[in-house]
Amino acid sequence: MVPGIPVPTYLSPVQTNAVICMWDGATRQGSHSAGGMVIMTSAREILGVMGVQFQCIDDPLVVEVLALREAIWWCLEHGFSAVHFEGDAKVVIDKINRAETGDTRMGVVLEEVVSYFAFHSGFSVRFVGRSHNKVAHVVARKALSLLPIACRVFDFRAWLNSRM
Repeated sequence: MVPGIPVPTYLSPVQTNAVICMWDGATRQGSHSAGGMVIMTSAREILGVMGVQFQCIDDPLVVEVLALREAIWWCLEHGFSAVHFEGDAKVVIDKINRAETGDTRMGVVLEEVVSYFAFHSGFSVRFVGRSHNKVAHVVARKALSLLPIACRVFDFRAWLNSRM
C-alpha cells in the first residue's frame, strides 16, 4: 500500500486465477509522455511495476492507448493469460469494448489493442475512476519525471515499495 493512495475496491469480484493490470498515461508539455502499469493478484499483492516513456506524443488519448498496449505486451511477455486491465480512460475503454477502431487519432494502435482483446479470451478491460487508479497514475508520473535512459533501468517496484 502507498500512503495516501487507497487500494482500489472493486465493484465486482475478479477471477481468482486472473491478475489485475492497472495502467495510466501521463503527458507534459513538449510532447513528452509516459505510461505506468501495475500488475497485482486478486488479493492486491503487487507482482510487478513498470513505467515507459513515449517521445513526440502529446495527445492524452493516444498516450492512454500506447500505455495499454505496453501493459498488454508486458503481461504477455510474463505469461499472464487471464488479465483484467483497469484504467481511467473511459473513451478508450468504451472503444475497445465496442471493438470500435475508426478513430483516426488513435489509429492503428487502437486497432492493435482491440485485436489483442479479441484474440485473448482471458483478457478484459474495464473503467475504474481516477481515485481507483492512483497507483498506476503515480507510476506514470514518475516515469514522466525521469530522463529517457533512466526510465529504462529505473526499479519502479523498489521505488513503489519504498513509498509504502
